[in-house]
Amino acid sequence: MIRLRLEQRATTPAWFYVALPVAAILATLVLCAGLVTLAGGHVLEAYGTLFLSPVASRFALVETAVKAAPLIFTGLAVAIAFRARFWNIGGEGQLLMGAMAAAFIGGRESLPEFSLIPLMILAGALAGGIWAMVPALLRTRYKVDEVVVSLLLNFIVFYGMMALLDGVWKDPLSGYPDSPDIREEAGFPILLPRTRLHLGVGLALLAAPLVFILMRKTVLGFAIRAVGENAQAAAYAGFSTARVTMATALLSGAMAGLAGVGEVGGLHYQVMAGISPGYGYTGIVIAMLAGLNPLGVVPAAFFFAIVITGAEAMSRATGIPVYLSDVIQGTALITMLIALLFTRYRLRLKGVAHG
Repeated sequence: MIRLRLEQRATTPAWFYVALPVAAILATLVLCAGLVTLAGGHVLEAYGTLFLSPVASRFALVETAVKAAPLIFTGLAVAIAFRARFWNIGGEGQLLMGAMAAAFIGGRESLPEFSLIPLMILAGALAGGIWAMVPALLRTRYKVDEVVVSLLLNFIVFYGMMALLDGVWKDPLSGYPDSPDIREEAGFPILLPRTRLHLGVGLALLAAPLVFILMRKTVLGFAIRAVGENAQAAAYAGFSTARVTMATALLSGAMAGLAGVGEVGGLHYQVMAGISPGYGYTGIVIAMLAGLNPLGVVPAAFFFAIVITGAEAMSRATGIPVYLSDVIQGTALITMLIALLFTRYRLRLKGVAHG
């Protein structure tokens, strides 16, 4: 009998970090092909429609980029937090906090026109960051599990938002549970005429290299990585793990908050119940698929944006349920977690046992 065992790697080849996400995606597509067949579809036709329709025209490509923008922000939020081993599962709530803060500022008639967009961005980032600091504070002060706290805070924010939308924020004209529209001057500039490509997309694409530089070239970035690798060694080297964790939470939450700002300022111009279809949770999968690399978050986010936007076209063309996109997202996380195992370990043939 052939026996295999996992053996820890002394070094990991650099090309592994590019090849493994690709392998994870290919494995995901192979595994999900069985579901396509069970649904009565042709695998190549379904996947062709799924992946080509979101980039088949200028309109489709722009819509995919618009969908990718909040995913980039939430992916960056998770990548920053997880790098410091601060398990922030609260990106969804932080996004909603950013959206509500942006909508509040964007509707203020007393503010001068030129200040609206900068203040919306700042308020949304601060709201998301401060909300993320709540589980960080409970962890550093009282050793409370941040996974549970950050997850439960998502529900607190959502139902608090719904209370506002059904109460003081309810649109008096339509009666729908939507907040009042922000001022026209608060809407994000359109980067490409006659499309929905707004300023938030540009900010998301700019945020990824900026976060990469921060993580690689600054003292804070080094401290975040040091605490994530070995908190005791980082403390011995003079870093305050509590302060680094709080700073990490602030930065992570700010990224998620900016996702909400973009949805309010660039797309919906108000807060509504379905403003986020789970972008905060999808950001976890994106960050893992990117190997927690800020630059890798961009292609990973575009991959998921293509899957999300292409699912409806695939359903119309082949009759396969749109829920396949959710299956692909979940399967991609599982395959990527397995793939990450091989960055630290290799399979070694232990020997042949003769019966």
